[in-house]
Amino acid sequence: MSTPWDAAPYPARPKINALALIRAALRGLALVVLVFGSLFVLLLVRAIERPLCGTARPVTPHITRFVCRNALRILGVEQRQTGTPMTHRGAVVANHTSWLDIFTLNARQCLYFVSKSEVARWPAIGWLARATGTVFIERNPARARAQTMLFQERLVAGHRLLFFPEGTSTDGMQVLPFKTTLFEAFFAPQVRDEIWVQPVAVVYHAPAGQDLRFYGWWGDMDFGTHLLAMLVPARQGFVETVFCPPIRVKDTENRKALAAACEASIRAAHDAARAGIGAKEAGKYR
Repeated sequence: MSTPWDAAPYPARPKINALALIRAALRGLALVVLVFGSLFVLLLVRAIERPLCGTARPVTPHITRFVCRNALRILGVEQRQTGTPMTHRGAVVANHTSWLDIFTLNARQCLYFVSKSEVARWPAIGWLARATGTVFIERNPARARAQTMLFQERLVAGHRLLFFPEGTSTDGMQVLPFKTTLFEAFFAPQVRDEIWVQPVAVVYHAPAGQDLRFYGWWGDMDFGTHLLAMLVPARQGFVETVFCPPIRVKDTENRKALAAACEASIRAAHDAARAGIGAKEAGKYR
């Protein structure tokens, strides 16, 4: 019987000497200034944007994107991209490795994340999520219909939603089977013929000499400890973002077929990147 992927011990973290502690402190301070300084600007802009534009957000998502691009620069994580973000209306689905996915995916395009309702109550992260228009969902079958309606409202408003169909974060070494429930929202008559779904594979490559699962954040890992580990390395690894061809919803039979197509596309691109296949070769799996 094979051992579950999440049964292994967590990765050993880099040793922290005086120089590493100073580096982590400087990076952490820069992140705080960037994130919360920009949050203040975003809230001011949103106070004007909301009465003029209502649900639409023509300006504030670009502030979020600016923050995410520069947060990765502060951390020192190199970004590499294969493929192109779609221009169609619709949604994005991706595999889920870490809280770093928020920065990685938002750095490439303007998105609205779909997250579990518990995140709204987290200190700091919850405030940021609410301010940037995150859609919060409950893991409650009784709320499924209401949440599907909310999805549809946001799609009709032109928001590009992003969610993680695995339902949890992983160590980044594999793609878990996709849950299909949220895909149902794409088949409502008012949106089905107009929207597309783009699968995106996000693959982290650890710094030299570190555990291959270095960037993964899963199970009962503590956020503070994980954040500190991300701030410490003098030389970081890199993240590959592979934009697979978008899938037109009306060309698929139902939510299960759409979920399966997205999962197959992401899994192939993820496996190719993990195997070290170059960008051109990885593109064959998209």
